[in-house]
Amino acid sequence: ATMTHMHHMNHMKNSTMAPPTSTEHDHGSGGGGEGNHGGHMMMMTFYFGYNNVELLFTGLLINSPGEMVAACIGVFLLAALYEGLKIGREVLLRRSQVNVRYNSMPLPGADGTVLMETHKTVGYRMLSPAHFLQTLLHIIQVVVSYFLMLVFMTYNGYLCIAVAAGAGMGYFLFSWRKAVVVDITEHCH
Repeated sequence: ATMTHMHHMNHMKNSTMAPPTSTEHDHGSGGGGEGNHGGHMMMMTFYFGYNNVELLFTGLLINSPGEMVAACIGVFLLAALYEGLKIGREVLLRRSQVNVRYNSMPLPGADGTVLMETHKTVGYRMLSPAHFLQTLLHIIQVVVSYFLMLVFMTYNGYLCIAVAAGAGMGYFLFSWRKAVVVDITEHCH
């Protein structure tokens, strides 16, 4: 079995074959011919095509320009919403903070004056509805991020562009309101 796999890998490395363009898609019983892996051929270089492109799930097969456009729109929206989810989680986290305390302590200044240094202490509760919601949203964020990674790993140029453009648009739409508070007393960045 190892020799067959090595022969297949060497064949793939030295091959100049284009992506499969047949509209037939054989899922087989997993036995397939030598190096066939049940009718699937995973591309290891970027390509632009719309025939026989499998997207995330076995039954989700792209075989026409219209299907590719629809897939790109869906992937674009998924990537944009992923960015929105990240920002939304930050907003929820800020709103769910409890026990905010400010501690001030005098510090001697360089010229004999007294400076006040303020520290913000934030407490959280592990068994709170807000933490359970954050945990659920984190799980969704991780799953969506892996879906986007797997879409990119199809090496289909159209789908890769859709992932990148959707992430960029999502960042543009959702991150502009992201407040960056600069604490002048903060020394560790």
